[in-house]
Amino acid sequence: MSHANRGVVYMGPGKVEVQPIPFPELALGKRKCEHGVILKVITTNICGSDQHMVRGRTTAPEGLVLGHEITGEVIECGRDVEFIQAGDIVSVPFNIACGRCRNCKEGRTGICLNVNPARPGAAYGYVDMGGWVGGQTEYVMVPYADFNLLRFPERDAAMDKIGDLTLLSDIFPTGYHGCVTAGVGPGSTVYIAGAGPVGLAAAVSAQLLGAACVIVGDMNADRLDQAASFGCETLDLRQDMPMADMLEPILGEREVDCAVDAVGFEARCHGHDHGHEQPAAVLNACMDITRAGGQIGIPGLYVTEDPGAGNEAARQGNLSMRLGQGWAKSHSFHTGQCPVMKYHRQLMQAILFERVDIARAVNVQVISLDEAPRGYADFDGGMARKFVIDPHSSVAA
Repeated sequence: MSHANRGVVYMGPGKVEVQPIPFPELALGKRKCEHGVILKVITTNICGSDQHMVRGRTTAPEGLVLGHEITGEVIECGRDVEFIQAGDIVSVPFNIACGRCRNCKEGRTGICLNVNPARPGAAYGYVDMGGWVGGQTEYVMVPYADFNLLRFPERDAAMDKIGDLTLLSDIFPTGYHGCVTAGVGPGSTVYIAGAGPVGLAAAVSAQLLGAACVIVGDMNADRLDQAASFGCETLDLRQDMPMADMLEPILGEREVDCAVDAVGFEARCHGHDHGHEQPAAVLNACMDITRAGGQIGIPGLYVTEDPGAGNEAARQGNLSMRLGQGWAKSHSFHTGQCPVMKYHRQLMQAILFERVDIARAVNVQVISLDEAPRGYADFDGGMARKFVIDPHSSVAA
């Protein structure tokens, strides 16, 4: 089988291009990948994690094919694939997992031990994550297909909900994971730091988990309006006042039960210093406003190296975090990649049975592959949208 193929390629800080790339093969290096499949990509999303690389805030090499949020149609299966068939429409977890190692067997698929020689855990099209080709492409290869892929049960129903289902590859499970690890449950009061797509997905997830009050903080008015559009309270962090003072009129108290950091290492101070980058600002704020004994989920990305940071410590991934504050309040912290497979089937059911409207909440906008560079620029400018690339005009049709 041979087709042309194109993909979104990182060309250096601030620049991506759509370029011809090789058509994928069922191969890992020089050996056949009989447990893999080749997908015709139906949708592939631009993620805030991609944006970190494109801004030049990581050690990503030029020429990297981007994209780890992939939904596609199977067009070719390796010999050893038993349960996935050509024609299936599937969601691809962004974390690649072998299904065989200790961590995979424990359900910790975000830190698989066999798919990245550099460290535990791998992802498509991402720096230091195993060298896997990304999926902002027309076609892509997925290994360990029987283990990794989530097959949608019915084609027409899947295409009818594709704007929602495309979010199962990353941001919906990631936001949900942030809430689960923060201890969100019925009657909780929850603070979500960041109203980007992951923060909005976390806010929807908190509602799905039964939170009584979901409060979203950001410095972008459009994104705060988007959070308010589906019932969240909002904090405009451009205001020069303590966050506890902002919470009190909403809750009648100055703390929340739990918090979710959906911002990560490019965090900025709020108030009069809101333009000043401070990588630990969100973590410290979450400790300040979370009750003693509360939990803080941290799905926001933190990196081991940040070449674009403003000081040497942050360039090495060292943050000025007030851990003593968290220790004194007996906080629990949970970090790391979301193990997508832990949640994606349940969240698929919530979408198909119309228990959640995640595409509306994160404001999905479908664009063509050729429009991807503009999508990156608009997203970097703070536009309150989740850009979903439609490489074959499958969604448009």
